[in-house]
Amino acid sequence: MDLKGTMFRISIFLLLFISWLIFACSTPSWFPIKKGPPHKAKTKEFLDKEVIIIDREEYVKVVNPKASETANEQKYQYIPINDYLLKKGAFSPALPQKEDQRMDIPVSPKPPVSAVGKEVLVVSSQVSPVSDLRKKVVITHLDDRTDQTDEMFGDIITEKLMKELDRRTRQALFVDFEMVKEFLRGRGMALTDLEKPDTLRLLNEIFGVHAIVSGHLSGPYVFTSKTAEGRQETSSAIIRIEVSLVETYTGKAIKTFSVNNPIQAAKERGTFSDEKAKLRAIDFTVSDLGRSLSRELENLIWFCRIAKVEGEEVYLNAGKLTGLKVGDILDVLGPEKPGDRETVKGKIRVSTFFGIDASIGRLIQGNQPDTNDILKLARHEGK
Repeated sequence: MDLKGTMFRISIFLLLFISWLIFACSTPSWFPIKKGPPHKAKTKEFLDKEVIIIDREEYVKVVNPKASETANEQKYQYIPINDYLLKKGAFSPALPQKEDQRMDIPVSPKPPVSAVGKEVLVVSSQVSPVSDLRKKVVITHLDDRTDQTDEMFGDIITEKLMKELDRRTRQALFVDFEMVKEFLRGRGMALTDLEKPDTLRLLNEIFGVHAIVSGHLSGPYVFTSKTAEGRQETSSAIIRIEVSLVETYTGKAIKTFSVNNPIQAAKERGTFSDEKAKLRAIDFTVSDLGRSLSRELENLIWFCRIAKVEGEEVYLNAGKLTGLKVGDILDVLGPEKPGDRETVKGKIRVSTFFGIDASIGRLIQGNQPDTNDILKLARHEGK
């Protein structure tokens, strides 16, 4: 009897084990817990659609509803899978490509996401010929009028402003201010001569500088208060930055800016709240200033100059860093004065680069150019 009872219990155990195994391997769709990677649950939903991976995120290719309204819109757009599942009726899926329905597309940086439909466009837009030519800018040390000799806020703000402009526009190429100061000293000129028309024109001819940003700051001023118990302190800070944007070609100030942060925007609590508030005030003010300056820099007209003519070779004070390309055609306009009517006296083709940011070209049309002649882009190579 004991043997039969033991066999019976073993049989029951085996039956229960097999049933559990079958159940575990075929979890029904209604069961609340599912094992395996999340995308397995979406496989059926996207079998007939083109799905791509961008930076490890999955997107569905759909027809852009705006494409029929204007020719400037892309025919297709890419929607994140989760957004597509939430609004399936709003999108018409594009037919998948037979050769490659799923592929990894290396994109750097990640494609921009619009605020309305979170559309991801993987097709890079064409850039206008002049927009990728960078203008050389000098940002001087900002004088600190608060006389805080123990802190170098002028240097900090100058560094942050260059980074902010670099983030906002592709058209700024910064010239080292220390190099400019050394150049002025070598010529026996004082730093106070920097914004004189003759000095500005010299910087334009030698270094190709288009504009100079100079000015001063006041602050940051910090206001600190503590709770009644004195356990937690709260600090706010405010800073004002005033700068002028001066064009080297005309020697005139294009625009002056005076910006400061809202005091409530630079409010910090806890340990080192005063230092945190200072940095927050600087960040807010620099961001505001960078937005305004970038717009003005983009409105400047790009040009470069002939540094030297040697036989058939023409040396230019702009090169690869500026954005010129071998094969670019530039119009030779002559050393006109500001306001003079431009007349094209010849054309030069860029043949090679040299130095930090210089190039060599050859005359392909017109009269022999002269030193300090002004050049403007006529045709960008590959455009």
